[in-house]
Amino acid sequence: MPALRLPAQLCPPVRQPLPRLLRPLASALLALLLLLLPLSACAGSSQPPRGVLLSALALQIQITQGAIAQALELEPSAEAAPQVSRVRVAEQQPVSIGEARGLRLAGQFDWRLSGDPIRVDSPFELYLQRGERGQSWRLARPSGSPDGSTQAWLTYPLPLND
Repeated sequence: MPALRLPAQLCPPVRQPLPRLLRPLASALLALLLLLLPLSACAGSSQPPRGVLLSALALQIQITQGAIAQALELEPSAEAAPQVSRVRVAEQQPVSIGEARGLRLAGQFDWRLSGDPIRVDSPFELYLQRGERGQSWRLARPSGSPDGSTQAWLTYPLPLND
């Protein structure tokens, strides 16, 4: 009895398993690809450098402390800047800050006051505006609406990081 032969398009190619020596290499390449994929998705998001986030959070703490001292009619503290660490950004969105573009960042961070041994884990929400030439950043804070229809902003320059 003659052997039955099917046309090539009806017979899928037979896949041979990878040789044993290539399996660890293929697994390592797949793991590397899976690790780099989330990083490449964030690369174009123009997230500010870590130093900018640390400076902005420290400045926001200082501004808040000053506002509290003023509201309580206390002398403003001349302490050193708070120490900020472990910033974890959970959300990032583009926003309009006045006529310019900016970023809204939210997440968690650790901080402590100068001379205080207790480190506090706190949530944050920051608004940052990129400088005109793209080389600097400013902390932006909403300051209410003078006419009730548009948001006014106060911006504070952040130190340039090397």
